[in-house]
Amino acid sequence: MSDSYFPRWRAQTGDTRSVVAPDERLPWPQMFAMGVQHVVAMFGSTVLAPLLMGFDPNLCIFMSGVGTLLFFVVVGGRVPSYLGSSFAFIGLVIAVTGYGGQGPNPNIPVALGGIIACGVAYTLIGLLVSAIGTKWIETLMPPVVTGAIVCVIGLNLAPIAVKGVSGSIFDSWMAIVTVLCVGGVAVFTRGMLQRLLILVGLLIAYVIYAIVTNGMGLGKPIDFSIVANAAWFGMPKFTAPVFDPHAMTLLVPIAVILVAENLGHIKAVSAMTGYNLDRYVGRAFIGDGLATIVSGFAGGTGVTTYAENIGVMAVTKIYSTLVFVIAAVIALVLGFSPKFGAVIQTIPGPVLGGVSIVVFGLIAVTGARIWVVNKVDFSDNRNLIVAAVTLVLGAGDFSLKLGGFGLGGIGTATFGAIILYALLRRKPAQEAAV
Repeated sequence: MSDSYFPRWRAQTGDTRSVVAPDERLPWPQMFAMGVQHVVAMFGSTVLAPLLMGFDPNLCIFMSGVGTLLFFVVVGGRVPSYLGSSFAFIGLVIAVTGYGGQGPNPNIPVALGGIIACGVAYTLIGLLVSAIGTKWIETLMPPVVTGAIVCVIGLNLAPIAVKGVSGSIFDSWMAIVTVLCVGGVAVFTRGMLQRLLILVGLLIAYVIYAIVTNGMGLGKPIDFSIVANAAWFGMPKFTAPVFDPHAMTLLVPIAVILVAENLGHIKAVSAMTGYNLDRYVGRAFIGDGLATIVSGFAGGTGVTTYAENIGVMAVTKIYSTLVFVIAAVIALVLGFSPKFGAVIQTIPGPVLGGVSIVVFGLIAVTGARIWVVNKVDFSDNRNLIVAAVTLVLGAGDFSLKLGGFGLGGIGTATFGAIILYALLRRKPAQEAAV
């Protein structure tokens, strides 16, 4: 790459090379098409996460564009990545706001203060990494720890998904239909259609729900009047934060989860591109942290790098960072359309709940996949104990309070995994003797 702050993005000509590097670009029409594809890839999760927390999904789409552009500037256009709503916040945001699972969340301001506090902690970690490197993070959070933490996020959210579809027999059956739709797309399709399994499966279930309710009179019909009454263009609805100490202390530990997640994503991109991005890890953390802070002040969710978009890069072998600028601008445009937001709000609760069951399960399995990919040795009792205790703390939503400081299940499991691994660390001589 060039020595300037931003790359010069050489135009790739000819078809002799299949890989487009971060500092290269395709002709602009192809770049725009790729930007659209990345928006579609992140769309399902970036819409689903705010809906599960009662946030305005239209605003969150808008803030994902803002956050991605901010991240791009901070890393100097060197790290290809899109920032969308993080699922790590869901359980604790629901806990601090008491959200019931349907409609707008009336206590969003309290959650926003905690999201901002988490962003500040994340930014400070980024500054520390920029100063001394990533070795200390990799020592504190080896694969057995990061895998357990990611797995816990999915398991901790499982009761929320099940409760959301247990209101009636009809809701439960529609949730099962939705699960089958997503599963069918995942197994029986190929290419980009398979990559968008959540979005495509949701759309199929949405159509089925509309036929059964609006067409056949079973269950609660979809109200399309909100779409008809919504304007095509309008300003996003911003919300000011409230800084509640309890909410802030509860949400700050999520920064540790975001660090583990972002570090894993950057390592994956480095491996795919052949570019060593380690020197940009600290700046990536800072960019992600600042994006979370800005999103929190505007009324949006905390953000993180997206595995969905990394998957798209792996499939297309196009890693140009300019693609993500285009994707971010498209997200900003969608954020200025209340009609687009109204369409999102018509998604039925049972369909959303069915998708949640799949998504939360996939998060849990992703944690297990980290163990498999990194060949974590569970014949080592230290790894076994760390994983076992972490999973139960998180899945059981074990809460811990020390004076005015409180941790929910995910926070307790996160710090528990890190501390337990450190306490059970053996000296080199002991390890050699085993």
